Amino acid sequence: MTMPRISPRIDEKIRARNIRLILDVATDVFSRKGFDGTRIAEIAELAELPKANIYYYFSSKEEIYSAIMMRLIAGWDEALTNIRADREPADALRDYIRAKLDYTRKNPRESRLFASEIIQGARFLSLKDRAHMRMATEKHAAVISQWIREGRMAAINPRHLFIMLWATTQFYSDFQPLACDALGTKTIRPVDYDAAADTIVRTVLAGVIPSSPAIP
Repeated sequence: MTMPRISPRIDEKIRARNIRLILDVATDVFSRKGFDGTRIAEIAELAELPKANIYYYFSSKEEIYSAIMMRLIAGWDEALTNIRADREPADALRDYIRAKLDYTRKNPRESRLFASEIIQGARFLSLKDRAHMRMATEKHAAVISQWIREGRMAAINPRHLFIMLWATTQFYSDFQPLACDALGTKTIRPVDYDAAADTIVRTVLAGVIPSSPAIP
C-alpha cells in the first residue's frame, strides 16, 4: 500500500507551527523556572507533543533557549529600523520608543527572561548574538552621531542615550511589580503603556532636539 505524500508546503507549515509552539511554551517555562529548573519533558508535556518531537526540531535545551534569545533580539532589531539617517531625528526617536514599548508590552516574558539571563552573567547568550548586538548599537549610534554633526540633535553621547532608552522601555515588563506600585495599579494596562510612551518621547525630545517642542 502506498502512503500518501505530504505536500512540502503543508509539511513546512506544520514545522513552523510546531517550532512556534515549542518556543512559546518554553518561554513560559524558562521565565518561571529559569534555565536550570526547566526540563525538556515539561516543555513537551505542555506543548502536547511527544518528547521525541522536541528533539526533532531542537538538539538540546540550550538550543531552544538560544532560539528564544534570537527571537527577542530580532524584535529589537525591528524597532531599531526606525533609527535611519534619512529620517528626522524627532520622528525616528518617537517611533523607536513606541515600537520598543509595544514589543515589551506584547512580549513581557521574553523581556524578563533576557533580563534574568544578563543578571546571571549571560551564560547562554552566544558570542555571535553579543557581537550582533554590539554591531547594531554601533550602527545606530553612528546615525545619532551624524544627526549631531548636522546640528539636528544636541551633542550627547549616543551610547548612553540608547542605554537610557533601553532602561525606560524595558522597565515596565522587567520590573512590573515596581512599575505597578509606582502607577498605583495591579496590572499595567495598554493605556499605561501609551502614557509611558508619551512621557518618554516628550522628555527625550525636549532634551535632545534643539529649539524644537516635544512631539507626542
